[in-house]
Amino acid sequence: MRAIEITEFGGPDVLQLCERPLPQLKSGEILIKVHAAGVNRPDVFQRQGNYPVPPGASDLPGLEVAGEIVDGDLGGSAFKKGDLVCALVQGGGYAEYCAAPLAQCLPVPQGLNALQAAALPENFFTVWSNVFERARLVPGETLLVQGGSSGIGVTAIQIAAALGHRVFATAGSDDKCRACEELGAELAINYRTEDFEEVLKTATEGRGVDVILDMVGGDYLPREIKTLADDGRLVIIALLGGAKGQLDMSQILRRRLTVTGSTLRPRPVEFKAFIARQLQERVWPLLASGKVKPVIYQTFPLAQAAQAHALMESSAHVGKIMLTLD
Repeated sequence: MRAIEITEFGGPDVLQLCERPLPQLKSGEILIKVHAAGVNRPDVFQRQGNYPVPPGASDLPGLEVAGEIVDGDLGGSAFKKGDLVCALVQGGGYAEYCAAPLAQCLPVPQGLNALQAAALPENFFTVWSNVFERARLVPGETLLVQGGSSGIGVTAIQIAAALGHRVFATAGSDDKCRACEELGAELAINYRTEDFEEVLKTATEGRGVDVILDMVGGDYLPREIKTLADDGRLVIIALLGGAKGQLDMSQILRRRLTVTGSTLRPRPVEFKAFIARQLQERVWPLLASGKVKPVIYQTFPLAQAAQAHALMESSAHVGKIMLTLD
């Protein structure tokens, strides 16, 4: 099969088209003939040498795919060979065929095609597990999404807004802020020209927000602590601004705050299977109804994975960057 491999750690040009044998299936896995694959920040970090591959996972980049089931043990599932599915995988998505744990596969939502479905798993699993499970966002609470125009950001805004939450977001330009608002954010803040802490204190009449989904870290940490409401939760899922920041422990104690974080890739299949069930029950109907939709910025053929990564690193996009194999 054709695939994209990381020939050495470095810039986008280290991504090269190659020939690889088809994946060997493990127990509980199926083989998917890939129609489309998503490009995500962890792929960039892996290419740069900053995101080690978990033991036993493919060294090929790519954490989400959609396509046709062509092989594997489907016993006990609702799927059959020939069905179109989307799947969260530990690696190997940048290829014509990809192995995926059956428990991490979901049907293509009603009304969506394979390209749109491939834009879902990584972001939707991440948002649900962090915002609704780890941070426990419940009805009546407010959410701030840092980096609202990213793939994670547009997903979090839409799901939370569709479930009735007040949602705020930050983004790096006025155009990106307007895009966030069109997707359901009550207010989007240009972090280059405005202080999100001050804007949100005004917008919430001094209360602050209940949950913050943060992909920045670094010097955002003390400002985010001040932005949280009492009993608020800050969940960190990436460190684009750096791995170290100052934390005022007195505020944690006095206001009963929670600071937490997670990474999805190394979690066991059982955990991801639980999230898959939650998504199918709670979010897939929102996709079928059009209340939530995949936001695809640009697509590239598989052979142009390097150009896709260059676009990702430019941060010029709103939503998802995709690779196609049709």
